[in-house]
Amino acid sequence: MDRRDFLLKSGAFGLALAMGVGSCAPANNLYRGSATSAGSRRLPRVRISPDRVVKETVGLRPYRLLGPRLDVEMLGNKTIVHNYGHGGSGFSLSWGTGQIAANNAAATGKKEIAVIGCGIVGLTTARLLQEQGKTVTIYAKELWPKITSSMATGTWSPAHLLCEDEHVTPEFKAMWEQACTYSFRTYQNLLGLGDVVTWIDHFIIGGRTHKEEPKLHIKGQLPEPIELTRREHPFRAKEVVNQPNMVFNIPAYLRLLTDDFLKFGGKIQVQEFKTLEEVDALWEDCVVNCTGLGAKTLFNDQNLMPISGQLSFLIPQPEINYRLSTPNGYIIPRKDGLVLGGNAIRNNWNTTPNPEQTKTVIAALNNAMMGMRS
Repeated sequence: MDRRDFLLKSGAFGLALAMGVGSCAPANNLYRGSATSAGSRRLPRVRISPDRVVKETVGLRPYRLLGPRLDVEMLGNKTIVHNYGHGGSGFSLSWGTGQIAANNAAATGKKEIAVIGCGIVGLTTARLLQEQGKTVTIYAKELWPKITSSMATGTWSPAHLLCEDEHVTPEFKAMWEQACTYSFRTYQNLLGLGDVVTWIDHFIIGGRTHKEEPKLHIKGQLPEPIELTRREHPFRAKEVVNQPNMVFNIPAYLRLLTDDFLKFGGKIQVQEFKTLEEVDALWEDCVVNCTGLGAKTLFNDQNLMPISGQLSFLIPQPEINYRLSTPNGYIIPRKDGLVLGGNAIRNNWNTTPNPEQTKTVIAALNNAMMGMRS
């Protein structure tokens, strides 16, 4: 037996992929053989019923028709660096667009920087500014857990609800690839810090691998999706795709970022900004705007709209170590509960949960798991 055969049989390549190591086509085949064979693997069954729902939330994604705003403008003698409008890709792109914004702010030569907004984009931008030796104060209307970022899904989805297709220009794509690559590498460095970032299998019911490649895609960043045969998965569905992905345990992650920011000398001040005059009144000469949907009114951005998404949280099941998606809803295991979701309503400002949406997702997931080998 040569070395390659030994690794194949021992499953070492599959283990490497499960830990988030970069992939290629041969490694993906090895992953398929070692990790998704239903003959030797059964998945624990999720207990889904209305009486296990402990929380329902509706988050408003800050969707910008043109994509994230990362330009610089002057407000009197004050420099405003924008970093908002990530849609459903805020967690995924936060480190990458944060790096762009931090570099733009550092280019002003100012030592003291203000960051408006304490969501995932504001926190990562503030930490990156600290790494450049800046003194940073975060100004925010609300803190965790009341911020919109607390109601995010928490998975790696760097091109989800990001912008309208016609605005994906070569320049936009280059910016996105830069931000996506930087964020992905940063998240790999966070692996091993407890369960802040984890890799899990993602089973997609009704998925196919031969769909047209999306406009925004970095080949090889994630293991390529594998279309499983009936013998390679435990579900009764005929079409199932597996593609491992990252999950962020949001409460622990936001707490970690906040604690790190404060440990490195950062300050947080609770303050709401309703006018540009209030922004101009800040004593810092450079301000990074990470206000998300707040920028629609504050900076009169008519390209910005909310896309609402409802999440329902079930009692945690620590043994559930996979994500399952169906055409009518998905479930994602996190420490704060099993997260059920799957809807996206454009230009909807209503944050009141709809019980019927929860019932729809519960029914879809129970149907997908009916007859499942567990």
